Amino acid sequence: MACIGFMFFAVGFALGLNGYLIPLLKGSLNVSGAASYLILFVTFAAFLIFGYPAASIIKKIGYKKTMSLAFMIFTVAFLLFVWPAKIAEANMEGGVVASGVRTKCLILFLAASFISGLGNTILQAAINPYITILGPLESGAKRMSIMGICNKLAYPAATLFIAWLIGKSISDAKVGDIITPFYVIAGIFFFLGIIVLFAPLEEIKAKGEEEGTEADCPYAADKTSIWQFPHLVYGCLTLFLYVGAETLALQTPVDLANELHLPNPELYPFLPSIGMTIGYIIGILLIPKTLSQASALKICAWLGVLGTVCALLVPAQYSIWLLFAMALACSLMWPAIWPLAMADLGKFTKKGAALLVVTIFGGAVIPFLFGLLKDYLFKSGFEAPRATQYAYLIALPCFLVILWYAYKGHKIRRVSK
Repeated sequence: MACIGFMFFAVGFALGLNGYLIPLLKGSLNVSGAASYLILFVTFAAFLIFGYPAASIIKKIGYKKTMSLAFMIFTVAFLLFVWPAKIAEANMEGGVVASGVRTKCLILFLAASFISGLGNTILQAAINPYITILGPLESGAKRMSIMGICNKLAYPAATLFIAWLIGKSISDAKVGDIITPFYVIAGIFFFLGIIVLFAPLEEIKAKGEEEGTEADCPYAADKTSIWQFPHLVYGCLTLFLYVGAETLALQTPVDLANELHLPNPELYPFLPSIGMTIGYIIGILLIPKTLSQASALKICAWLGVLGTVCALLVPAQYSIWLLFAMALACSLMWPAIWPLAMADLGKFTKKGAALLVVTIFGGAVIPFLFGLLKDYLFKSGFEAPRATQYAYLIALPCFLVILWYAYKGHKIRRVSK
């Protein structure tokens, strides 16, 4: 549990770096809101492309070696971030990167983000099913909640760590300032990859997954395809939308705080992280004895619907605080959706987990649509903070679908003839 917890922290740290890079590149490269959110898009695009093939890697070399491989890929990605940062630093004009090299720098940053996303994909394809099947499935949300605390506290830690190494607020930082921090981060992740390789992690299998034990999971025994599990397929759609909504809550605080001209905007990622941590603690205390995984998902979905509506009604200067409510709503969704979607998969457990990892691509699509909507509202006459506030409306249909899955979707089973 401790080893996997460190890896969940690493996943959150790597994704949390985007929360710092978005406003930094937006200012230094002078790109639009939608263009700056391409950093998130390409990071999560790796989940779409490599999420399902990651199951083959795990099957071939095992969970532990797959985890170590992911850290090596992270190391390469963080070193690649240094290249465009050096180019940008050498072509600064009045604090902004010269127009002739902006596109080149942006493309190189996107390429590095994609490699980082690849590392994240492979690592998540290993650690999420590992922690889910490490114990009884009905208490999977409890273990996921513990991992969630490790993961979500890493988001603000990433922005604070960079700000500490640079010695500047995000509003004063330039793209060339990230060179040293990314050298340091690359070194740390390489060292972690070596540690993971020698960590005491056993290879484990889910009930009915091992050959000759199909009778332990009769629902999956006669299935021939992963698509014959409707609760998994609907779970993938639900997870896709959830990750998109959660990414909005976790990755936009710095950008929104910057637009609201709040002091030290790099501190505001703590708001959603605290919200999610509170939710995780509730899950640890109440699941499964007092609260079932499905009930937790229902409560969180209703909170998400109400929180999003409230976010549209409050004055713009208070909207930053509603990211706390949105994050609190998201807190137990990941821990609940995973075990509900992976129930009764038997021999298809690894493939099912890999398919769920693919849906993390929602973290690319929903924030990108958020950026497009934000740009449209801005061009329509809304001021920057208000345009951002109204753009959060895109999370409402996400929470409504999650609400349906909590009540009905996870119960659907295909009966074999």
